[in-house]
Amino acid sequence: MTSNISPKILELTQRKLLLKPHHPLSILKQKIYEFFHRNYPNTFTTEDNFDPKVPVKNNFDLLLIPENHPSRSLSDTYYFGPDTVLRTHTTAHDFYMLSKYNAFLLAGDVYRRDEIDAKHYPAFHQLEGGRVWKLSELGLSTYEQGTKYAVEELKTTLESLAKEVFGNVEMRWNEEYFPFTDPSLELEIRWMDDWLEILGCGAYKKQVLLNAGRDEETFGWAFGLGLERWAMKVFEIPDIRLFWTQDERFTTQFSAEKGFSKFTPYSKYPVCYKDISFWVPEFFAENDFFEVVRNVGGDLVEKVDKIDCFTKNGRTSYCYRINYRSMDRSLTNEEIDQLQFQLRDLLPKQLSVELR
Repeated sequence: MTSNISPKILELTQRKLLLKPHHPLSILKQKIYEFFHRNYPNTFTTEDNFDPKVPVKNNFDLLLIPENHPSRSLSDTYYFGPDTVLRTHTTAHDFYMLSKYNAFLLAGDVYRRDEIDAKHYPAFHQLEGGRVWKLSELGLSTYEQGTKYAVEELKTTLESLAKEVFGNVEMRWNEEYFPFTDPSLELEIRWMDDWLEILGCGAYKKQVLLNAGRDEETFGWAFGLGLERWAMKVFEIPDIRLFWTQDERFTTQFSAEKGFSKFTPYSKYPVCYKDISFWVPEFFAENDFFEVVRNVGGDLVEKVDKIDCFTKNGRTSYCYRINYRSMDRSLTNEEIDQLQFQLRDLLPKQLSVELR
C-alpha cells in the first residue's frame, strides 16, 4: 500500500491550532478543561500535543473496529502505509492515557476524507475524555453495577458541561453504537429550534480496557466531541474553512479574554461556479473525487454538489458543480479555469473516469 496523503494534508498537521491561545478552537478547548478542573479538582490530566501519525492497531484494532468497517477504507482514511494512519479520532490515544491515568482529557487534530461544504473539512479537532475506577474502590461487586455507575456519572457530567458552554438548553439522550463502548449514547441539545447532536459517549467495553493493560476489575466511561461543531455554534462561525484562515479580519476578532465573542462577518468575495461531468467506472468512491478536487483547489473550494446523474447504455454519468470562493480576495475566471484544466487532466489518470 502506498500513501494516500497529499502534501496539502501533511501541511495541515503542522498548523497546531489548538496551541494558539487566541484561536476560537483553543479558547473552547480551554473552557472545557477549566470546567473539569473546577468540578473535579486534581483529577483529570490533560494532553493536546500528540503526534497525529498513529498505528492502525491503536486507531482501529484495539478499539474493536471490525476489519470490514467503512472507516478503514482508503476512501475514508489517510494512510501512510499499511500499518500507520493519520488518526481519524483522538480515541487512538486512549490506550496511552489509560496506561498512566485514571482520568484524562486530550484534544487534537483528526483527519478524514469527506465531502466538501461549509461544515466538512479533511482536518478537524476532537476533545476526548475518559475516567476509570476499580470495582473494589467503590464497594461494587459486579461489572454491571460498575457500568451503571459509570453511565450515570457520565450523563450528569456531560449535561453540566453542555450547560456550561451552551447555556440552559433543552437536552435529550439517544442510544447510539460505537465499537468500543457499551452502552453507547449521544447527547443532543435544542439549538435554534432544531436538535443538534453534540457528542458521543458510553461505558468502556471491558476488552478495550484489557487492551490498555487494565485488569478485570476496571470499568469506566469515555466521551468525544467535535470542537468545530461546538465552536461554530457558540462563536457563530458559518464556514469551517475560517478556522484555518490566516486573514487578520478573522484572527484578530478572538482572544482568551473575550471568551465566546461572536464572529462579525465581513464581506464575502464573489463565488465562481464551474461544472464537470464524466462517466464513472464500475468502482467509484465519491470521497476520492472530493480528494482530487481538494488537492487541486485547496481552500478555494467552498462546496461541491452533484447536480445531475443519468444512466445510458449501461453507463452512468455524474455532473458536479464546484463553487470556488476565496476567503480573502476576488478570484479571476482565468485562474479558476486553470484549476479546472488541472482537474480535468488528473481525474482520468487518478480515478479512471471518462470526461464528457
